[in-house]
Amino acid sequence: MQALWMLAAAFFFATMAVCVKIASEHFNSAELVFYRGLLGMFFMWALARTRGVTLATQYPGMHMWRSLVGVISLGAWFYAIAHLPLATAMTLNYMSSVWIATFLVGGALLMGLLPARGDNATSMGTSSQAGAAEPALPGHRRSAPLLPARGSAVRKATSVGAISHQGPLVLTVITGFIGVVMMLRPTIEQNQAFAGLIGLMSGLLAAFAYMQVMALARVGEPETRTVFYFAVGSAVAGGLGMLVAGVSEWHWKPALWLLPLGVLASLGQLCMTRAYSMAKTRSATLVVANLQYSGIVFGAIYSLVLFGDQIPLLGWAGMALIVASGIAATVLRARAAPGAPAEEH
Repeated sequence: MQALWMLAAAFFFATMAVCVKIASEHFNSAELVFYRGLLGMFFMWALARTRGVTLATQYPGMHMWRSLVGVISLGAWFYAIAHLPLATAMTLNYMSSVWIATFLVGGALLMGLLPARGDNATSMGTSSQAGAAEPALPGHRRSAPLLPARGSAVRKATSVGAISHQGPLVLTVITGFIGVVMMLRPTIEQNQAFAGLIGLMSGLLAAFAYMQVMALARVGEPETRTVFYFAVGSAVAGGLGMLVAGVSEWHWKPALWLLPLGVLASLGQLCMTRAYSMAKTRSATLVVANLQYSGIVFGAIYSLVLFGDQIPLLGWAGMALIVASGIAATVLRARAAPGAPAEEH
């Protein structure tokens, strides 16, 4: 059942992206974030009342951090949707899985290379003991210690082991970024490099936001409350952004696209959170996490059918590499770091 929830979430997010693409011709990114949050806030408030879920929380700081990072990611994604082919913008945002794999690889290597507490003292003590085992004779220099410093040997073995153990994950990360280069090369030729970098940044920040969502789920926060506070954060941040970016001239016809934008976003968030909360086993979580990439399929269909986007074969190949590396990263991450949270979308 959780698989269907994730498929529904992917469909809602892709359809929301269509609304963003159309509405972005008349509204800036700050306005889109504001209206998405405002409409979503009222939608989730009504849903919470229907379900009898209280919106009071004991973890305001966690919600604030999730909202801050998530809103920046959301604004970057909306900007990318407005200036890139829809399929390209969708794929860059779904790079979050590869970014999380990058964090895990970097963390594993860092833990292997940094000395553990007390290594220096241990190393000095071991060296002195090894040297004392062979006292110097009169007129001769003391020979080198028979045993290497224990701390340095352990560190070296740990770092080598970390690198070899993370090899498949490293290869997956490299493959994903090769896909990014292949997909962004056509956009660079069309003077869309800046939008491509913004889209890539949206995936990076989404990785941080999704980790925080899972942390909230672990402390027992219901998905309705989590989605509601993210909508509140979006409305507040979007309103502040409008003070800087300005307010566009209001026309009722294009403004109608703002209504489904907020509703579809809330439905997507709700289905996504429900999918992960229902995944009680590692295998079920992996299935849910991999099904998020169906959103790229929905986005590609919309991109071709509704907008007639022309993406070269190199771009499609890069997109396929990103999807494959994202799925592989999800599976390998479960083996390399079983306790790490899975990302959501």
